[in-house]
Amino acid sequence: MKTLYDPIEPYRQGMLKVSEIHDIYYEQCGNPDGQPVVFLHGGPGAGLTADYRRFFDPEAYRIVLFDQRGAGNSAPHASLEENTTWSLVSDIERLRESLGIEKWMVFGGSWGSTLALAYAETHAERVSSLVLRGIFLCRPKEIEWFYQEGANAIFPDAWEQYERVIPESERGNMLEAYYRRLTSDDESVRLEAARAWSVWEGSALKLIPDQKLIDDFTEPHKALSLARIEAHYFMNNAFFETDNYLLENVGKIRHIPAVIVQGRYDIVCPMMSAWELHRAWPEAEFIVVGDAGHSVTEPGITDALVDATDRFRIQMT
Repeated sequence: MKTLYDPIEPYRQGMLKVSEIHDIYYEQCGNPDGQPVVFLHGGPGAGLTADYRRFFDPEAYRIVLFDQRGAGNSAPHASLEENTTWSLVSDIERLRESLGIEKWMVFGGSWGSTLALAYAETHAERVSSLVLRGIFLCRPKEIEWFYQEGANAIFPDAWEQYERVIPESERGNMLEAYYRRLTSDDESVRLEAARAWSVWEGSALKLIPDQKLIDDFTEPHKALSLARIEAHYFMNNAFFETDNYLLENVGKIRHIPAVIVQGRYDIVCPMMSAWELHRAWPEAEFIVVGDAGHSVTEPGITDALVDATDRFRIQMT
């Protein structure tokens, strides 16, 4: 079974101004002359971790990572203004151009898979390959499943604390109720809601819940950007024109080599979406990990992803 490559440090870091308001943090690791790959983190709003650098052979890949608008080290933190899917797609292109990259592999999981698909369907000529994990098409039925009714049947104990923040009279629309609190003028209200939202998400990430991961999700800086930006995107249908936008446009990318990795017991992004993408895009290699949930750190998920980047390295060098 394959594991992550050894820890590495960036050879270059910087801030890129992408609008009058936003500056995004980016870093490059690995081989400056290697095969370019861009890593798209989840959330939206979750930001980077150092382990994300380690899914790629550092001798073969020029690894580009960045914090999306409002996340991680990007500024302003947790900002919702000028923060849309299409803003992020534009940011990826601006970053590619600024780095002088012609084409690159696009790697993304969870919300990162949503963004990877949106980017590739918009700029297919700039994508050499795709590695996608924990497919999230950001459709109303997926949001309903995790934030209103569905996943609560699997994790009723964790759901109870998520629900407790919201008065019973408002529980008919949990997303809307949370959004009001996450955009409140009262900092204490925002932080309480952000923590509860993030604990709920962290509790369902793995097949076997991991307290260390839950604690990481509830760190205040991360929790606030994660919860605020996720709620903002989910309230706005991820800024897509139709509910099935990504599936409706998959024909634009079916020629691109791709691997889709999905945990069988993914509660956050259930396999129905990966299966629908697989049916719409049969040319992509589809890997179901039978003993995993949603987290990229689960051994079977890590193995499949590292194997995919290794195989693309071999095929394309």
